[in-house]
Amino acid sequence: MNSEERAAYIVDVLSAEFGAMIAQDRASFRRKFRKMAASPFAFYRGSACLFYADMTGGFAASDFLHARTSRVWIHGDLHAENFGTYMNGSGRLVFNVNDFDEAYVGPFTWDLKRFVASVALIGYAKALSDQVISDLVTRFATAYLTELRAIVSGGDDAIGSITLDNANGVLLKVLQQARLNTRVALLEQDTTLDNYDRRFADGDGVFQVDDATRQSVLDAFEAYLDTLPQLQTVAAQVKDVVLRKGVGIGSAGLPSYNLLLEGHTEALENDVIIYMKQAQVPAVARHIDDENVRDYFKHQGHRTVESQRALQAHADQWLGYTELNAIGQVVAEVSPYASDLDWADVNEPEDLSGVIGDLGRAVARMHSVADDESGHDLVNFATEEEIVAAVDKDERGFVTHLVDFAHTYGHRTRQDHQIFVDLFRNDKVPGL
Repeated sequence: MNSEERAAYIVDVLSAEFGAMIAQDRASFRRKFRKMAASPFAFYRGSACLFYADMTGGFAASDFLHARTSRVWIHGDLHAENFGTYMNGSGRLVFNVNDFDEAYVGPFTWDLKRFVASVALIGYAKALSDQVISDLVTRFATAYLTELRAIVSGGDDAIGSITLDNANGVLLKVLQQARLNTRVALLEQDTTLDNYDRRFADGDGVFQVDDATRQSVLDAFEAYLDTLPQLQTVAAQVKDVVLRKGVGIGSAGLPSYNLLLEGHTEALENDVIIYMKQAQVPAVARHIDDENVRDYFKHQGHRTVESQRALQAHADQWLGYTELNAIGQVVAEVSPYASDLDWADVNEPEDLSGVIGDLGRAVARMHSVADDESGHDLVNFATEEEIVAAVDKDERGFVTHLVDFAHTYGHRTRQDHQIFVDLFRNDKVPGL
C-alpha cells in the first residue's frame, strides 16, 4: 500500500484499539501519543496493536508454525525494553522478561519477531550497520535455540535464570545495582509519616479517593487475598489508598490504585505497597480465534495473572487478581527491586551481542516453563520439544527468516512513525 493507504490503515487500527478509551480519557492519550511520537522505538512500544494487525496480514508467513507451535503461551509484547530485574517468589534477584500485561496464547514466532524488530530499531538508533544488526539478531536466535535444546536434553547445559550467580557484564551490573535498592528507600520516596504512621505522600499523578471509592477498593482487596497461593501469609491491614494516573506508556486511560499495607511487624520499615490496576484486552488476542483460550479466563485480570504465573518460574508472591466495579484487575507489589535494563549504557557491538545473547536464553526459558509442567492445563504439551522439532528442519532458514523480518519491519516502523507523527500533529487521529 502507498503512504496514504498506510496512513488510513494506521488510523483504523489505532481507533479500533484505543477509540473507546480515548473517548473516556482524551488527555491521557494525548500524553501517550506525544510519548509515542518521540522516536520510532517509542512508537513501536505503544503500537503493539499495529504489529499484530500486520502479523495477520502481509507479515504473517512462517514455515515454522503448526497446530502446537501456534498455541504457545507468549509474552505478547516482547520488545527490548521489557526486560529487567525482580525479586522472585523464592527470594532470589533475577534478570528476566517483565511486564506481562499483553501475555496470551499464540504463535511462538510472534514473540521472536516482535523482539528482533525492536533490536533493529535500537541498532539503527545507535547508527549500527545493517550487518551488525543482522549479527545481533543471529546471536539472539542462536542463543534462544541453544537454550531450548539444552532444556530438551535434560537441562544440564541450560543456563536457566539469570541471577547474581551466573550473570556477567552489563546484566551483572544491573543486578548489582538493583540489589542496592531497599524497601525503606521506596517507602521514603512514596510515603510520609503522619501521627507516627505511614500514609501516601502527595505528588504528581497521585490523587486522594473518596470514601465510597476507598470502600470499593478495600472490598476488591479482600477478594484478591483469596487468589494468592494458599501457603502465602500476607498482611491484610490496609493503611492507605490512593489513585494513580499516568503510569506507563501502555497504561494510558487505565485507572490504577496503590494500597499501603502493614508489614509483617508494626515496624514502619517493612510496610508493603501494592498496586491494583485495571487489566485490558491484549492486542494479540484480537487476532487469535480460539474459543478454548478465550473462555479459559474469568476476566482480563485473571488472564494477566495466570499468564505471568505460567511464564515465570517463580512469580511475585503478591501477584493476584480481583474485580473492581465488575472489571478485572491485576494486583502485585510495587517492588523496590524492579530495575529495567537501560540500553543507553549498551552501545558497542560486543556489549550488545553479550546482552542480546542473554536475552535470547531468557526468552527460551520463558517459553519452556509455560507448558505441561507448569501446573496450567491450557498448554498441555512440552513447548520446547515442539519448537525445537519445528526449527531443526531448517535452522538456517529460521535464523534468516528472523534476520530478514527484523530489517523489513524495522524499516516499516520507521516509516510508520513518521506517518503517525504527521497524522497526530495535523489532528487526523479521531478523538484527539
